[in-house]
Amino acid sequence: MPGRNTLKIYISDSYYHLYNRGWNRTEIFLDDDDYRYFERLLERHVSPEIIKDSKGREYAHHYESIHLNAYCLMPNHFHLLVYQTEEMGIKQLASSILTAYTMYFNKKYQRRGPLFENTYKAVRVDNDVQLMHITRYIHLNHRNYRRWPHSSYKDYLTIARVWVDTLPILDLFTNKGAYKEFVDDYEDVQRTRDAIKSEMANG
Repeated sequence: MPGRNTLKIYISDSYYHLYNRGWNRTEIFLDDDDYRYFERLLERHVSPEIIKDSKGREYAHHYESIHLNAYCLMPNHFHLLVYQTEEMGIKQLASSILTAYTMYFNKKYQRRGPLFENTYKAVRVDNDVQLMHITRYIHLNHRNYRRWPHSSYKDYLTIARVWVDTLPILDLFTNKGAYKEFVDDYEDVQRTRDAIKSEMANG
């Protein structure tokens, strides 16, 4: 039986939460350079402007079919929130990035075979409430999310990088401060719950 969220129905003009993890839950980012390389792949493929390599060759460009709204990279998995304008935008982006990153990783660490689980997961985001909550979930993935450099959280609080489209989500809040409060409040709730659980376990 197919795993949860592996059977995907692609719909144009829709938001999706994409995620995947390392094969057998192994780490897919071993140092800062790995994180930065994955981020450069995102930038190359979803930046409004076409990016070229050192020889003037254009990288695959998917901005017309898909936009990146939020992301977080973790040692053994990643989360992306995207908006696709065309039905195959997600499939094209995922294929480009996961293939390129696997080639980079295997060459760097002298390994062979798959790096990611066979099929990435994709969940359609149906409404604005879900959209707000999924960005918060993505940004809170790292325990030290305020300082974690490999996510889009900082794009929501300051000036966003050109390849991270924060406006559709920020437009649901009165200002950036309100979004920060929305994220921080949930962290406080979670910490309180964790403290209570710990007290009960040790009581």
